[in-house]
Amino acid sequence: MGRKVTVAVSTLNQWALDFAGNVARILESIRQAKEAGATYRTGPELELCGYSCEDHFLESDTLLHSWETLLEILISPIAEDMLIDVGMPVMHRNVTYNCRVVFYNRKLLLIRPKMILCDSGNYRESRWFTPWQKERQVEDYCLPRIISVYTEQTVVPFGDAVISTVDTCLGFEICEELWNPHSTHIALAEDGVELIVNGSGSYFELRKSNVVVDLIKSATSKAGGCYLYSNLRGCDGQRVFFNGCSSIAVNGNIVSRGKQFSLKDVEITIATIDLEDIRTFRNAKRSLAFKSSSSPSYPRISVDMVLGKHSNDTGAVNQPLEWVYHKPEEEISLGPACWLWDYLRRSGQGGFFLPLSGGVDSSSTACMVYSMCCMVVEAVKSGDSQVLADVRKIVCDVDYTPIQPHELCNRILVTCYMGSENSSSETRNRASTLAQQIGSYHTAITIDLAVKAVLGIFTAVTGLVPKFGTQGGSPRESLALQNIQARLRMVLAYLFAQLMLWARGRSGGLLVLGSANVDEALRGYMTKYDCSSADVNPIGGISKTDLKGFLQFMQEKFNLTVLAEIIEAPPTAELEPLAADGKIAQTDEQDMGMTYAELSEYGRLRKQAFCGPYSMFCKLMSLWGSFCSPTVIAEKVKHFFRCYAINRHKMTVVTPSVHAETYSPDDNRFDHRPFLYNNKWLWQFRAIDHKVEEIESEIAEKAPPRPTAPVPLPPRPVITPATLRARTGQ
Repeated sequence: MGRKVTVAVSTLNQWALDFAGNVARILESIRQAKEAGATYRTGPELELCGYSCEDHFLESDTLLHSWETLLEILISPIAEDMLIDVGMPVMHRNVTYNCRVVFYNRKLLLIRPKMILCDSGNYRESRWFTPWQKERQVEDYCLPRIISVYTEQTVVPFGDAVISTVDTCLGFEICEELWNPHSTHIALAEDGVELIVNGSGSYFELRKSNVVVDLIKSATSKAGGCYLYSNLRGCDGQRVFFNGCSSIAVNGNIVSRGKQFSLKDVEITIATIDLEDIRTFRNAKRSLAFKSSSSPSYPRISVDMVLGKHSNDTGAVNQPLEWVYHKPEEEISLGPACWLWDYLRRSGQGGFFLPLSGGVDSSSTACMVYSMCCMVVEAVKSGDSQVLADVRKIVCDVDYTPIQPHELCNRILVTCYMGSENSSSETRNRASTLAQQIGSYHTAITIDLAVKAVLGIFTAVTGLVPKFGTQGGSPRESLALQNIQARLRMVLAYLFAQLMLWARGRSGGLLVLGSANVDEALRGYMTKYDCSSADVNPIGGISKTDLKGFLQFMQEKFNLTVLAEIIEAPPTAELEPLAADGKIAQTDEQDMGMTYAELSEYGRLRKQAFCGPYSMFCKLMSLWGSFCSPTVIAEKVKHFFRCYAINRHKMTVVTPSVHAETYSPDDNRFDHRPFLYNNKWLWQFRAIDHKVEEIESEIAEKAPPRPTAPVPLPPRPVITPATLRARTGQ
């Protein structure tokens, strides 16, 4: 009997409710796994229907079509002679579970439901699913007739069990079970399960990939075994991007891994492992052996098959490899670019339209599209037929093959500088130069006529002419004049997006790209329904600080020299009149009353540390107390929360963006807080004021007493000969 086993984990770019496409990708993964010599194949979480079906999980159609598509795989010749499990929703006794369904040669072996659900971050699993809470127990599941007709089975075990082949044993975790402190992989290892399988739906966040890798490695570092982690990839219909990283670990070491960012719809990660390595590792851990001897057993579902083969006993096994992590700026260049590609090819549109101002934010968005073009060209050169087919469909040219990123960018990205009398020549030149360097189809327009036309309507009705603050107008006049410019840019953006391809002799329309960063969304430093309102916003989950790092990376990698100038330029909305010398008189940080660095700190404390005004003040005292007085810190906190409360309503209509930052204020999915506040925060601010008094009183008590100034002596009289004679009577 062979002791070496070749296994495969799949990374699939599935799409919610795309049953036909999802089945095709699953079958392709099985085919590739079989060609690579694997005898076992696993895949991501809920791969049959797509992870982000959300309330569609409450529909009977979703359950029915999942069974229908499972049947397509069961009866396919591609699936013969291979142990396979797939992820799908299953209703058992009127309760829906998130399950793995295991089968071999047209026979269902086990339906294993998820035991620990995830309800944090972007996850809402308990809205649709129920956790299986009967540990180490199985029940009979009555199969649908469409399945039983082909498998000649009426029931199959449903519950917490493991699969026992002739030569080894497999057990299952599903996504969150790996993250939970009471992970099941330890109990599985104690019961002799050698292959532990995890079908996952883990999404991308900046600086998160090491967390997943550490968990996978630690799952077998204490108790040994082989851990098979299979993850989704791409945008399957939501704001998140699933970033792959499927991998296989043995005894605490990663021995095989898939890519974190790729345009491939199907990727197979293969490893050949020696079961004796697992057995030797575990036997040497004496405390584990003692613990295992008394651990309760899992129900074992036996299958008459051998995973290992005699012929590969002398073959090589996968050795430990070093995991090289992407830097955050690299993650920004790849993750949102992949998400944009999925959104574009699945939307049926012909490209993107971007209002390009020449600042950090819109330039970052443009660079993400350029990075996407680079990835597409590289994928086509490597022979990815699906990417090539998608490109040809987007540009409406069946003979087109992209050769250079610049040339592809010119076909699918239209950039437009929307200037006004308040715009500077510097920003205009930066926008034009960047467009030239990345190859976008660029134009420049002036919006002054449109602004005057709209203001003329207001003046005709009221007889009043609003003025900017620098011209003697009130703050609300100045704000209204700024907002009308921003909102007209949004209107013009959609006009150009609908007609620019028509003007260029092509069919279809363009997706409008937004360019408001996560810090501005948090502060509410954007006009509602302005040019930050768009179809999608690739930078909406990324901080200004990280965007500058990303532009620095793009400058160095692609020699986009103008980015150095863009990084150094002060951020400005250019909505107020220029100074007398034609220079910018308005900057974002001055307008906001806080720096972008401070905003990032507020965001992390508010979301990650769950701080309200009072606790944020206390936290910042320990962080900033050495260089800021309590009164100054208190005023900063109050100003932030006033602005946050006043502008929170803008998050109800925020443009969908790829989730990337853990303090994202996106209340449509990630950040469920009210959008109507009492912005005075009376009780909270009073608590801060009392704390400031307390701290200042303590400081005053600890301070050494000030030295008392001596009483000055009367000035010494000037003695002259005349006064001397007077005093002596001479």
